[in-house]
Amino acid sequence: MDSVNSKLYLQNCYIMQENEKLRKKAQRLNQENQQLLSELKQRLANNNRPYPNNGIPDLNLCSTSNNPNGSNSSKH
Repeated sequence: MDSVNSKLYLQNCYIMQENEKLRKKAQRLNQENQQLLSELKQRLANNNRPYPNNGIPDLNLCSTSNNPNGSNSSKH
């Protein structure tokens, strides 16, 4: 009975060590995930600005027409 208890005790110690390693790894991954999410939000916020930092509007971002062929001319 003592040998079974000793084996179980050692297995339990090993499992607790592995659990601690996994907990620390999960914490690191969570921190990395939060950092990446913050960076993504920052990039999205920067892309949604009407003008870049230099104050000049990017005309490529503007839609000039609702016409599917891209033509701006209207027929009179």
